[in-house]
Amino acid sequence: MANPYGSGPLRSREGVSTRSGANSDEIQLRIDPMHSDLDDQISGLYGKVRQLRTVAQEIETEAKYQNDFVSQLQMTLIKAQAGVKNNMRRLNRSIIQQGSNHVTHVVLFALFCFFMVYLWSKFSRR
Repeated sequence: MANPYGSGPLRSREGVSTRSGANSDEIQLRIDPMHSDLDDQISGLYGKVRQLRTVAQEIETEAKYQNDFVSQLQMTLIKAQAGVKNNMRRLNRSIIQQGSNHVTHVVLFALFCFFMVYLWSKFSRR
């Protein structure tokens, strides 16, 4: 990390300076104890960390609640699928037992409807 303003160490604020360590990934931080506003900044950072911890705990609680809700929905869906499968089995069994009478009923109903329309058209012309 090169300093664009000269060859000295990087300075971010008064009293705080950084310099490269022996390893290029390491940064050494030196704090000048003469500046007391650092304590206020550290206290402010602690407060923000507490706020972040509270938010993270709320997110965790909400995630657990959402996971429980999804699990309940999945169980409800599984029960509904089992109920539908059961009812389909019963319907198929009843159709097999009664034979193909339902087709006869549908044909008779259609003939009755056509007959009613025919009579209605005959009497409406008069």
